[in-house]
Amino acid sequence: MKTTLVSIGNSRGVRIPKPFIEQCGLRGKIEMDIRDRMILIYSPRHTRSGWGKAFQQMARLGDDKLLDPQPISTRWDDEDWQWK
Repeated sequence: MKTTLVSIGNSRGVRIPKPFIEQCGLRGKIEMDIRDRMILIYSPRHTRSGWGKAFQQMARLGDDKLLDPQPISTRWDDEDWQWK
């Protein structure tokens, strides 16, 4: 589809047809990126999505143990920090 840039103050905009917006599931805030001289517009990614399932799988596989057998304490822990 070809379209035309429209002026919006000091910026330029593109009218996106409603069917495009609906097919892409765009609502409210969006993310934009530039790749190979193309502007990509997409729904924001959810931060940490999938982490819960990944942690559950790690627990099932026994891969959820601390790497250090005992936490390493520092002088700051012993002198400056107030444990309550």
